[in-house]
Amino acid sequence: MKLSQSAFLAFAASALAAPSATTPQKPRQASAGCEAAVTLDATTNVFTSYTLHPNSFYRAEVEAAVAALTDPSLADAAAKVADVGTFLWLDTIENIGRLEPALADVPCENIMGVVVYDLPGRDCAAKASNGELAVGEIDRYKTEYVDAVAAVLKAHPNTAFALIIEPDSLPNLVTNADLQTCQDSADGYREGVAYALETLNLPNVVMYLDAGHGGWLGWDANLKPGAEELAAVYKAAGSPSQFRGISTNVAGWNQWDLTPGEFSDTSDAQYNSCQNEQTFVETFGASLEAAGMPNHAIIDTGRNGVSGLREEWGDWCNVAGAGFGQRPTSETGSDLADAFVWVKPGGESDGTSDETATRYDSFCGKSDAYKPSPEAGSWNQAYFEDLLKNANPAF
Repeated sequence: MKLSQSAFLAFAASALAAPSATTPQKPRQASAGCEAAVTLDATTNVFTSYTLHPNSFYRAEVEAAVAALTDPSLADAAAKVADVGTFLWLDTIENIGRLEPALADVPCENIMGVVVYDLPGRDCAAKASNGELAVGEIDRYKTEYVDAVAAVLKAHPNTAFALIIEPDSLPNLVTNADLQTCQDSADGYREGVAYALETLNLPNVVMYLDAGHGGWLGWDANLKPGAEELAAVYKAAGSPSQFRGISTNVAGWNQWDLTPGEFSDTSDAQYNSCQNEQTFVETFGASLEAAGMPNHAIIDTGRNGVSGLREEWGDWCNVAGAGFGQRPTSETGSDLADAFVWVKPGGESDGTSDETATRYDSFCGKSDAYKPSPEAGSWNQAYFEDLLKNANPAF
């Protein structure tokens, strides 16, 4: 998964906290789901009632990492990472198969986080996490992917789900509108996202549509067109009742309330007033409201524990020196921010640093990117250990 450097509109240049109380993790239970069907009220913040579930797929990755630690003194801290609620990525048709087994131990008080991520022509502005479906394969996306995900959710009406819909997609259509690959993908993105929002609009689901971060749609020139892009797709889906708002900073590095912001002293900072994610959520949220779309947000804090590491705001690949960030909690201090959540599984690579690889992206070879790194989604043990050592707050 990547966050591409934005070809910022208008004035933008070529570049793309104090922790709150953490929601206590409840003891892991063997029982799955509730005794009766779950109905979520998407007009409210469901994260005040539910704990993000520590899914079994990431738990297994972390437990394997604990067994492979190069520094045994990290073992106790590393084991705690497995107990942190984290979203499960369904990034291929095949990987939908991960969902059913992961639902076996979700207790009634937990909500299962799922990332819906397989659009045709996925990640049109980068190479590292291009998807399996080619531009134009919208029918396969609908029938083989979205419909298959919906079938699993419908089969588990007693479990609560929080969905993040297609990271990177619609923001790319705004900030990378000059790229032919994104122009070619645009119709499929809009149709596919609308279909996902409509099809996954189930009583036990709450949905958030990805909005990039403050370094994408936070530029003054991008706020209105970005909001209108997202709102148009939301409306094309029939304004689904289970839609809550946006996700931000997915697989990202931006700080929540760092003041001044990490890039506030750059020459083009005057053209972006959203220098941290709190400002972005509230500023972009106003634009979303004006465009007629729900505007609450969840923010990925999985790897943003350390700031000042990137050379440019658009650097997205395996940032060296990063650390695990704030644990999932609904105590954000902002009425528009429903929760801090872990979306990107810390330890899974953003992309390969092997320049000979087909999916090599130059951002993964930059001086602020960790090397060596494997293909996107593959486990990087050394990077996981660095995230653990640099965690803020510490484990």
